Amino acid sequence: MTEVIDLGRYGDAFRTDPHPVYAALRERGPVHRVRPPGAEAEHESWLVVGYEEAREALADPRLAKDPAKLGMTFLDEEHIGKYLLSVDPPDHTRLRSLVSRAFTVRRVEQLRPRVQQITDDLLDAMLPRAGADLVESFAFPLPITVICELLGIPEMDRAEFRKISTEVVAPSSPGSEYDAVLSLAAYLTELIEDKRSGGPSDDMLSDLIRTTAEDGDRLSASELRGMAYLLLIAGHETTVNLITNGVHALLTHPGQLADLRADMGLLDGAVEEMLRWEGPVENATFRFAAEPLEIAGVPIAQGESVLVGLTAADRDPARYPDADRFDIRRDPRGHVAFGHGIHYCLGAPLARLEGRIAVRTLLERAPGLALDGPAGEWLPGMLIRGMRTLPVRW
Repeated sequence: MTEVIDLGRYGDAFRTDPHPVYAALRERGPVHRVRPPGAEAEHESWLVVGYEEAREALADPRLAKDPAKLGMTFLDEEHIGKYLLSVDPPDHTRLRSLVSRAFTVRRVEQLRPRVQQITDDLLDAMLPRAGADLVESFAFPLPITVICELLGIPEMDRAEFRKISTEVVAPSSPGSEYDAVLSLAAYLTELIEDKRSGGPSDDMLSDLIRTTAEDGDRLSASELRGMAYLLLIAGHETTVNLITNGVHALLTHPGQLADLRADMGLLDGAVEEMLRWEGPVENATFRFAAEPLEIAGVPIAQGESVLVGLTAADRDPARYPDADRFDIRRDPRGHVAFGHGIHYCLGAPLARLEGRIAVRTLLERAPGLALDGPAGEWLPGMLIRGMRTLPVRW
C-alpha cells in the first residue's frame, strides 16, 4: 500500500519554509502521495518533487487540466468561465491563440516607460519616510497598477480587488474563497458589459472583446470573463511575490546584494535566480490523469490528481548544484518558475520586465535598504509562495 505523507503534520514550519520537507521527499524519490495541509483524505494527490520529472509532467498531454473530463468542476470555472489553466487542446490552443493576438511581446515592451514611471512615483511616496512595508508600499501597487491599466480597470476598484484576489489564491478561511470568486465574477461581468457598450478604447480587455481570428472565431462572454480573471489574478499576484521574495533574498544575503549593487550587469541573472530560488508559485495548479500512466515508475491511476512542485523542482541538486544556495552568478536557465510546455506563463515577459525595473530602481534609490524586523506571515496553501508583509528601512 502506498504511503500517504500528511504535509499538515509539519505545522506552520511547512508554510514558512517548505524546502527542507521537499528536500527530504526528493531524497526518497521524485514522486509521492501527499495530503495537503488541512485537506481531507479524499483530496490526497500525487506530488512531483524532482526536476526532470516535473518538466516531463508539465508537458505530458496525459495529465489533463480540464476537470470536466473527470466529471468535476473547479469553483472558479463554475462561476467565472473557462480559462487557459482549466482547458486542454484543442480548446487551449484556440484560447491561447486569441489572447496572444492582444498580449504581444511588442505590447509588453511598450509598457517599459510606464512601468518605470509607476515605479518612480511609488518610491517618491515611500522614500521620504524612514521605513515601510515593502509589500503594501511597493511590491503590490506596482503590478496591480500595471495590469489594471493594461486591462482598463478603474483605479478606484484596485484596493478592493487586492483583497478579493488574495482570498482566491490563498484563502484565509474555508468559505472565503467561494465568496471571493462570486464577488469577482459579478464585478468582471459588469466591467465587460461596460466596455462592450462604451466607446472605442485601447486597453487590452477591449482588444480581447474585439479580437477575431481569420475564421471569425471570437471569445464568448464567459471566456472573456475567464480570461480577464486569469490575467488579473496571475498578472499581479505572482509579480507581487517575485518582487517581495526577490528583495527578501537579497536582504538576507548581504554578499549577493553587495555584488549586485557593484555590478548591475548581473541584474537579469539575479532576477532569474530569484525566480529559481524562491519563485512566486510553489506548485502548479492541479492536473488530472486522463488515463493510467507512470511518473518515474510510480503508477498514477486514471482520475487521480497530480501537483507539480515548481519550488521543489527548482531546488533539485541533480539540476542545480548546491541548489539551496542563493547565487546571482549561477546559470539558472531552465528553471520552471513560469511552468513548462503549452501552459508556460503567457505573462512571463511582463513579470520579468516589472521585476527588473522594480529591483534596479529600488536598489539605486535606496542605498541603505535593509530589513526592519522579521518578514510577515507566509501565505497559506500550496499555490502561491509569498509573505503578507516585509518591513524595510533605508
